[in-house]
Amino acid sequence: MQSRSDKDVLDASTAERLSTRLRLARHMRGMTLKVLADAAGCSESLLSKIENSKAYPSLPMLNRLVQVLGIGMGWMFEDRDGRDPVIARAGQRSAAALEAAGRRITVEVVIPDSGEHLLQCNILHVEAGASSPGEQQHAGEEAGYLLDGRLELTIAGRAHQLSAGDAFAFRSDQPHSFRNTGPTRASIFWVSTPPLT
Repeated sequence: MQSRSDKDVLDASTAERLSTRLRLARHMRGMTLKVLADAAGCSESLLSKIENSKAYPSLPMLNRLVQVLGIGMGWMFEDRDGRDPVIARAGQRSAAALEAAGRRITVEVVIPDSGEHLLQCNILHVEAGASSPGEQQHAGEEAGYLLDGRLELTIAGRAHQLSAGDAFAFRSDQPHSFRNTGPTRASIFWVSTPPLT
């Protein structure tokens, strides 16, 4: 641990950014100070001081913290000075196509993955009969809104039938998957936090 008087370790803005992002990442994962401190091998009081910019973590300690939180070290320090675009214009958003069992799912990126955002937001266009590539399970939360079509969303083994206009929200640590059960393409506005890398 370094004290605040160690000026050559971190400048004030970097230290404040680190403290803020560490606290945000912990809150996003629903972790208490004690749980994170225990997992990273430090005291709860020290972690509290770090989150409040009253102490600086050593590099090995910071590395343990980001590993437990499942975030990149770069995100902790990156300063983009507001250079990320604020508006994503229709027709100008990037998209990627995934093939699963011969059926296509197109992922239209609403928020570009810059490493700066706390949310991941996409529009998924799921062809009739297409489904997610197996069950997923990870830290975080997800929410969405079915724009068009029909969808079967399975959370922790329970299947939910959705029609256009229906919305959903769930904790991502529950096994989840989806499939298009309708005769036409389904489009889902899908948000998750933290972003999946």
